[in-house]
Amino acid sequence: MELQSNLAAFRKAGIQPVAVSYDSVDVLKRFAKDRDITYPLLADPESRAINAFKIRNTAARGRTAGIPHPGTFIIGKDGRIVARLAHDGYRERHTSAQIIEAAGK
Repeated sequence: MELQSNLAAFRKAGIQPVAVSYDSVDVLKRFAKDRDITYPLLADPESRAINAFKIRNTAARGRTAGIPHPGTFIIGKDGRIVARLAHDGYRERHTSAQIIEAAGK
């Protein structure tokens, strides 16, 4: 929600937010519709991208198996990771201002 409310600031900084989740396409469609999310939400139900970025919570079991630790990756136009922001807990998220600052914008 915080990202959505700051899309204008991201656009001004030349940043395109994209979220990756282990949820299915259908779950993400409902989530986006219910919360008026207009930036891309990418489904990774097999956690392939989550595993590739090495952010999978390997302690998660059952319904939450495959869930990632929260993190923000800033990827440049050349496809390289410019910055990585992470929190130890799962409740905290980075603010739009922190993301824009980490991107050097």
